[in-house]
Amino acid sequence: MIHPVILCGGSGTRLWPLSRKDYPKQFSPIFGGESLLQASLRRVAGAGFAPPMVLSHSDFRFLAAEQLAAVGQPVGTEDGAEILLEPEARNTGPAILCAALRLAERAGEDAVMVVAPSDHVIRDVPAFLAAVEAGAEAAGQGRLVTLGITPDRAETGYGYLELDAVPEAGAAPAALPVRRFVEKPGPEAAAEMLASGRYLWNAGIFVFRAGTVIAAFETHAPDMVAPCRAAVAEAAGDLDFLRLAPEPFAGAPEDSIDYALMEKAAEVSTVPVACGWSDLGAWDAVWREMGPDAHGVSVRGDVTEIGCAETLLRSEAEGPRLVGVNLKGIAAIAMRDAVLVADMSDLQAVKDAVKRMKADGVREAETLPRTYRPWGWYETLALGQRFQVKQIMVPPGKKLSLQSHVHRSEHWIVVAGTATVTIDDEVTLVSENQSVYIPLGAVHRLENPGKVDLHLIEVQTGSYLGEDDIIRYEDIYNRV
Repeated sequence: MIHPVILCGGSGTRLWPLSRKDYPKQFSPIFGGESLLQASLRRVAGAGFAPPMVLSHSDFRFLAAEQLAAVGQPVGTEDGAEILLEPEARNTGPAILCAALRLAERAGEDAVMVVAPSDHVIRDVPAFLAAVEAGAEAAGQGRLVTLGITPDRAETGYGYLELDAVPEAGAAPAALPVRRFVEKPGPEAAAEMLASGRYLWNAGIFVFRAGTVIAAFETHAPDMVAPCRAAVAEAAGDLDFLRLAPEPFAGAPEDSIDYALMEKAAEVSTVPVACGWSDLGAWDAVWREMGPDAHGVSVRGDVTEIGCAETLLRSEAEGPRLVGVNLKGIAAIAMRDAVLVADMSDLQAVKDAVKRMKADGVREAETLPRTYRPWGWYETLALGQRFQVKQIMVPPGKKLSLQSHVHRSEHWIVVAGTATVTIDDEVTLVSENQSVYIPLGAVHRLENPGKVDLHLIEVQTGSYLGEDDIIRYEDIYNRV
């Protein structure tokens, strides 16, 4: 039995404006249909795989749980998935070590784990699964295995794995010794490595026994072990989640598993595989995965394109009409609140643009117009000095916390569905085209008792309209 460990805490800033801190790329259906996280879960949901362990940031816990439920994966049950919550981002080293420690507790140190990011694309799933199976066989012999992707171009955005010899073409998947790890190369070095045939892309997908990787951390990164052991030992349950203890976890060195362990260990192997893999690390990777036409143009959404070449044009959901005329080598991504226009040759610099916007206090750097909550979502339609107008959506069976406000009053107008509204001691059923007033200081709650989504318009008035003007008295999501 192979135990999947899915890493789901990244921010994906190179895919701004679609991917932002409050809703990163792994939760988005970038190519339509299911999200990248859901596709990752489906890949490791067949025979031979145990229910997954998902590591996510605390802010994304309800998003992750909802997306697991949408692919039929229960969370929190005895034989269901487990979601471990990282108190803060400490890179992949501490996250994977905590997962191994937790898995060793639950299934023993001989349990074989496959660790995979949640934001990658893999087109040939059977080839991927065959590589994982070969990796599991090597892991059972005490090897630390990383999947190596057979390169099809001189890519400068990936790290590489060097082998002793060129892998045999058409051979069955098998683990081969890794000679060394190579940092992201320049164009000339990447071309030489591609031509040699002895180099693979480092996919960041690992297979090893829990006990083997724990012992390797003890040898090569001992300062990481005690904080992670304490974070797991002192972890606390929170609804269907397991929160790693914040204080010890913060003491773990912030390092990737490659730097902390894989590049130092002698027992490292790789399974070469050509499985249509991409880490979607920048918009040029999305352009490539979308399948450019004969002129190298990829389009999505409300787009009009005339005379373009080697260009990506995307207007995301509810974005404006995007028109590209005689563009060459341009990526343009339009959303309702932000537009990116960048040279296709330097899309890694999008991360730097996000960093500058964040330093300048630009809201759009990290926040989408639509804010997701465990009970649904809201978005601001209009904002003035003493008023704010929001649209709120609450799915069937969901309800907001019992709360009050110190600085604002609210009007709710139901535009679709039916709401159960509590105001102090009075409970009222409010239907479509009806409204209700919540005075300043009143203890109130909103709930959807129906079978269709509840949509309402909220008009706030008051001296302060911030989201922190909430006193919670009761909350089914444990946010009191």
